[in-house]
Amino acid sequence: MTDLSLAQQMHQTLAQRLVPTSLEVLDESAAHAGHAGANGTGFGTHFRVRISSPLFTGKPRVAQHRLVYDSLQEFIDQGVHALAIEVL
Repeated sequence: MTDLSLAQQMHQTLAQRLVPTSLEVLDESAAHAGHAGANGTGFGTHFRVRISSPLFTGKPRVAQHRLVYDSLQEFIDQGVHALAIEVL
């Protein structure tokens, strides 16, 4: 078990896989209490990723988002319900 929050773990994974020039991972779960996918704790289900990466250059938005989703698939499989992606 790690001491890092889920947002920190996601940040670390994205940093390793997508080599971003700018990266922010925000846990917005508390704002979604009572919504589908919420786990009742206010943490760990709804996230916003703001990211810029040279790997996105020349790729359409859908391909950029797919890179992020693919990088975070293990977290989605473990219960991340929603992921808002802002490519900077």
